Amino acid sequence: MTYEERLQHVSVLGAAGKMGSGILLLTAVEMADLSLKAGNKGKTFVLNAIDVSDEGLAGVMRYLKAQILKIAEKKVHALRAMYAEHHDLIDNDEIIARYIFDVMNVVRPTTRLEAAYDSNLVFEAIKEDSALKIRIFSQINQNNPKQPWFFTNTSSIPITVLDEGAGLGGRIIGFHFYNPPAVQKLVEVIRSKQTLDEVNDFALAYAKNLRKVVVPARDIAGFIGNGHFMRDILYAVDVIHKLMDMGMSITEAIYAVNKVTQEFLVRPMGIFQLIDYVGVDVCGFIMFVMNPFTKDEEIHSKLLDKLLGQGVKGGQYSDGSQKDGILKYEKGKIVAVYDPLKEMYIPVSEIQSLVDEKLGAMPAAPAWKSVVGNKAKDDILKPYFAQLRSATSAGAEIAREYVRKSNEIGWRLVANGVAFNDADVNTVLLTGFFHAYGPINEYLD
Repeated sequence: MTYEERLQHVSVLGAAGKMGSGILLLTAVEMADLSLKAGNKGKTFVLNAIDVSDEGLAGVMRYLKAQILKIAEKKVHALRAMYAEHHDLIDNDEIIARYIFDVMNVVRPTTRLEAAYDSNLVFEAIKEDSALKIRIFSQINQNNPKQPWFFTNTSSIPITVLDEGAGLGGRIIGFHFYNPPAVQKLVEVIRSKQTLDEVNDFALAYAKNLRKVVVPARDIAGFIGNGHFMRDILYAVDVIHKLMDMGMSITEAIYAVNKVTQEFLVRPMGIFQLIDYVGVDVCGFIMFVMNPFTKDEEIHSKLLDKLLGQGVKGGQYSDGSQKDGILKYEKGKIVAVYDPLKEMYIPVSEIQSLVDEKLGAMPAAPAWKSVVGNKAKDDILKPYFAQLRSATSAGAEIAREYVRKSNEIGWRLVANGVAFNDADVNTVLLTGFFHAYGPINEYLD
């Protein structure tokens, strides 16, 4: 089966979710573009958008239409060539409207899993629950005579567990988009012990057509991205406890670590802001998934357990705005820190000056926006870290140890065989997490 034949009938499971909707959009555009090629006239391309909620599917169809309009406006010159034989389409607005129609016409929203029984390819972006995934994969596999390929968006579950559990015989691969899929360039590709070469080859071709940056990871729970991120979280929690032992309140410690990890590590957001963005519940569940597969370390946080028990979850609203989590937000700005001991938010205005005093004098850190993507970033970062290396404040010490710990986590991913090399670790953090520099570096050597 050729690349184009494989994409003639596709299903996306969890299509109305945050990840599934992005995968649906990218795949719909790719399929529609294929259908418009001269050699594919008369061929039918079907993309099943499968989810449990009719309301959610209605919402995702509105999302698709709005996003396809943006895509069409950006590539209108290419669309003119694609529709060159349609002499009835004269101005750009007509071409854009026709393209929106053609992409939307590929998509079939449905709540029936049975729609996947005819698919050649199944993308999965459902709940991070291995038992649920295995049950659904098995059901599709047993009822689909085409022996479909499965692309799972899991960010933590070993692919071999899913492969063997559902009896797929290597017709599965981990294809981990980063959030949001339509914007993020990174995809982690993970083969199971049995993944067929042709499945891997197709995955690479599909990623190339989507203009994604591909990083291969070995099939070890958490892979590269969450392998680093979850351990980053655990270290941040350890630092909180150390600061509390030194006299800080828990809210002061959370605010301090968040401030250091954003401003003085030159990251786009602090570690607790990132946890809120992903979701406290999601992070806790990823740790739950990873922990049974790790040796000689505990991937588990009692603090996250406590927060979840008190209903602190984070995440985003449907419009993309941030929900309150460990931190409270107003118009995107942090205005308070949650105190799990008092079960209430403490305004930043009550703790900011105390935290700054306890952290002490710090070298002026470069703004993340001035560094990320800057080809001359070394000229900015080396002098800054030289100053950080010689600074004597408590805040500088926290920042230095955090950089060293991040470096250690990165090297451990290579040593444990999760990543093939240090460059892949850095690429994941640079591309998937928008860090200004990779965790494996020599800035403090």
